[in-house]
Amino acid sequence: MPPRALDPSGLFLIDKPEGPSSFSVVADVRRRTGARTGHAGTLDPFATGLLLVLSGAATKLAPRFVGLDKRYLTEVDLSATTDTGDREGEVLERHDPPVELDPLLDALRGEIELPVPAASAVKIAGERAYKLHRRGVAVEMPVRRSRVDKLELVDYSDGVARLDLHVSSGTYVRAIATALGGHCTALRRTEVGPFGVDEADPERLLTADEALARL
Repeated sequence: MPPRALDPSGLFLIDKPEGPSSFSVVADVRRRTGARTGHAGTLDPFATGLLLVLSGAATKLAPRFVGLDKRYLTEVDLSATTDTGDREGEVLERHDPPVELDPLLDALRGEIELPVPAASAVKIAGERAYKLHRRGVAVEMPVRRSRVDKLELVDYSDGVARLDLHVSSGTYVRAIATALGGHCTALRRTEVGPFGVDEADPERLLTADEALARL
């Protein structure tokens, strides 16, 4: 197979819909442009929102974009936990949702350490954790340190909390949902660093200079 083209070069801001994987979205861009293509952080298939897709020669700039802070809106069902931290997992426990959320949220602001979800891309003994999970292999997941700069309660009704989060790169919102005693039923990434989902346009290519000037 011939090497992928280095043009067009730049950054696409894509609003990923629910369903397809991030890799399929990247593949769609690659087929459309014919250029080398990469991403600066994935979203789970059930999640929606902003993906940064690097094209052509700009793929070499991925390290500049991978570590940017993220902002999410999520809905957390606090009546049950699941083995994946989201609605696609098996229910582990059902319970009455808490009446008061402020103490739980307070404990998850700032620097925190939480176990990585079992259904994640982290490698365990050389194999992706989600592949082990699918086969029913139980493993002790590593703990990841992250930073939660903002964790605000937007709405809480019928045991479902709607949260607005601003977190450091590498933070698993599903892990936060589990720590609250629930699981994510919806997840949308609204910002990656200075880039917002409201400016997403699959036809618009930011040049590398334009994108880097915003960091």
